[in-house]
Amino acid sequence: MSLLNFSQNIYNSIIRMDMEGEEIIYRIALGMMRGTNASLARRIVERGLTLKEFFTLDLLSVSDALGLNSRSGFGANDRNEALSRARQEYEFTSRHSVRVLSLVDDDYPWLLGEIPDAPVTLYMLGNADLNSPHSASVVGTRRSTRYGLDFCHRLCSDLGGYFPDLCIVSGLAHGIDSAAHTAALEAGLPTVAVMAHGLDMIYPAANRDLARRIVKSGGAIVSEYPSGSTPRRAYFLERNRIVAGLSQLTVVVESALKGGAMSTANLAFGYDREVMALPGKVSDESSAGCNHLIRKEKAHLISAAADVIELMGWEPLGKHVAPRQRNLFPELEGTASIIYEILKFESSPIAIDALHMRTGVGVNELISTLTELEFDGIITRYPGNRYAIS
Repeated sequence: MSLLNFSQNIYNSIIRMDMEGEEIIYRIALGMMRGTNASLARRIVERGLTLKEFFTLDLLSVSDALGLNSRSGFGANDRNEALSRARQEYEFTSRHSVRVLSLVDDDYPWLLGEIPDAPVTLYMLGNADLNSPHSASVVGTRRSTRYGLDFCHRLCSDLGGYFPDLCIVSGLAHGIDSAAHTAALEAGLPTVAVMAHGLDMIYPAANRDLARRIVKSGGAIVSEYPSGSTPRRAYFLERNRIVAGLSQLTVVVESALKGGAMSTANLAFGYDREVMALPGKVSDESSAGCNHLIRKEKAHLISAAADVIELMGWEPLGKHVAPRQRNLFPELEGTASIIYEILKFESSPIAIDALHMRTGVGVNELISTLTELEFDGIITRYPGNRYAIS
């Protein structure tokens, strides 16, 4: 190869890198513009406008192309300011190998792209497949119990045996989130942590080592916020939609009636995604949210990996899932025995009010016992809080 040709190849590479860098800057800038949202990003794609045109054409041309009012707030000063900030952020992403995913591009996670309030820009550190055929968000309270922690480990371990490509998504918080990430790592599964701040920091700081392990093992850390963005209460609420949006299924392991996990579950339910919850004792505050989701029919009851496989219709990769067996004549005592004796002679499900009247058992004890029987697969709950023998 002649020196001239060699120099030309170097020049072409530089031009190509400059063009790629310019496009990434436009992606970043679009997410930084005040007033931009998923609706605008989708309109840019639908109208065939390139990001370069959006940022370089005059306001009237941009407004006409997008069918917007000229007072929409996308003036030259606003766009130039966003570009200036984006150039600084581009230096950070380039230096730390952070990928920039834009809603206007084909490589944007398709499940996340389906939700109406998808983030315009997503920053990603790591190599996880955000379009994995099998994905589940596992969330819960920071005040986890051994019951919830053990379930996280068992669920990820069991599912990982059938689906080695399963991607576990959570929020890297203390408690159930950290347990879900750790269980995924121990099962050899990729896991994705969704942050409520820029990728130049890790919060909580105690999970820095866990974050490094996630990235190193083929997972990823993602955020919609540029570097320099510090954790805020509003950001934690906003990131819940990404946790719910990235997965086909959201599993709530433990939660009080209020909290981030309940927010994530309700968002997933609103996105028409599947939601499952681990039932617990009615006296346990850490299970109150899960029991509420099940009672309000916003979540399916989960007790084992087989419940996930059955609900999602996933085909295990080269393995057979043995059907769960239950005793046709279970040995029950106390309230459980009373309920079972009533239900086994009924041809149709009975409402909880009728059971209360016929058993004379207090409502709290009745609900607790019904939950335990359902958990054991002895009875089935139908719409309207009606029960029958499984």
